[in-house]
Amino acid sequence: MTYTKVGLIGAMVEEIELFHEHMKEVTEHEKAGITYWEGTFQGKPVVLCRSGVGKVNAAVCTQILIDRFGVEAVVFTGVAGALDPSLEIGDIVISTECLQHDMDVRALGFERGVIPFAEASVFPADPGLSDKAYEVSESLFEGRTKRGRVLSGDQFIASRETVAELHRELNGACTEMEGASVAQVCHMNGVPFVILRSMSDKADGSAHINFPEFTKQASLHSYRIVEGLVGKI
Repeated sequence: MTYTKVGLIGAMVEEIELFHEHMKEVTEHEKAGITYWEGTFQGKPVVLCRSGVGKVNAAVCTQILIDRFGVEAVVFTGVAGALDPSLEIGDIVISTECLQHDMDVRALGFERGVIPFAEASVFPADPGLSDKAYEVSESLFEGRTKRGRVLSGDQFIASRETVAELHRELNGACTEMEGASVAQVCHMNGVPFVILRSMSDKADGSAHINFPEFTKQASLHSYRIVEGLVGKI
């Protein structure tokens, strides 16, 4: 499992600033209002970018990484809200697959999450990247890593009822606002990907208290995992 160039994406400044600080030989590019930093990280060629929040931003960013920069794998890193009740703040979810929870055409007879007339609606992460990310995470945070389905939607979930529903109906381990769109773009282009999320809140109504406090800690956890992952691929 060797990739010539890896795309690293985070949605927010806090999620990418540590990567930016530790990159070398950096050149800066701009496209579609997004800044891309091309250089090396852990001695490997990477392109780092902050996509911005939401599925459209993440999809545009991912396609540009593939088309303009020729990345051969994509790693999305950042924070998320826990859906699985066994997850605590600071725990890690490594994607096995991704699904858009706000894709909802049940009124026309489709199951929730299904993209009408599309060949796929659930997008599997690359097994090799997922396995390696899990190994690195467990070596750093033993017993605090879970592999599972990452749910994405253009909604900040802050309701205990919605949390229970997403976990029960869609088997989500965590919820965020970008991963499934990155996954879909990668799937459409045949590019391997993995989503790494550190839990900044429990998506249960206490998010307004937890989110600012724990985002920095969760971002540090994610950074350390990606640092180890890039070093191994």
